[in-house]
Amino acid sequence: MSNKVIYAIYNDDDILMDAVKKTRAAHHHIEEVFTPFPVHGLDKAMGIAPTRLAICAFLYGCVGISVATAMMNYIMIQDWPQDIGGKPSFSYIENMPAFVPIMFELTVFFAAHLMVITFYMRSKLWPFKQAENPDVRTTDDHFLMEVAVNDNEEELISFFQGTGAVEVKVIEKH
Repeated sequence: MSNKVIYAIYNDDDILMDAVKKTRAAHHHIEEVFTPFPVHGLDKAMGIAPTRLAICAFLYGCVGISVATAMMNYIMIQDWPQDIGGKPSFSYIENMPAFVPIMFELTVFFAAHLMVITFYMRSKLWPFKQAENPDVRTTDDHFLMEVAVNDNEEELISFFQGTGAVEVKVIEKH
């Protein structure tokens, strides 16, 4: 099986958006789009589903508050109860107002750190990973759309030239 892809390079974000819409309407599979800056509405035009990272953040926050509650109950009530300022530690509920800042901080800590780890794992951004930028101009002023070729190379080349691409290249991807 061939791993050929077409790189259609554009020099304007509005032309790129029109080309993405035309490509999706023609039922061609867009592998990736490389842009020098975020293009508003591009993810929706490409048909990318909304992120579920917020759900993960909520779950990680729940883990954080659970760890904080268990930790403070064990440390301050069961393991080493102390009489601080004349307030004895008989139960967790009696002392919970004093523990609220710790609960908040650990909720934020767990949510933030585990979300970053989840983002990097989901995006496959491992340490020492090589950059996957196919054309250096996409970091400056050009936009690149990568589309899979399925035995319709000539048709796709003429299609992308008709969408306003300034350059169309066929590349063997490995």
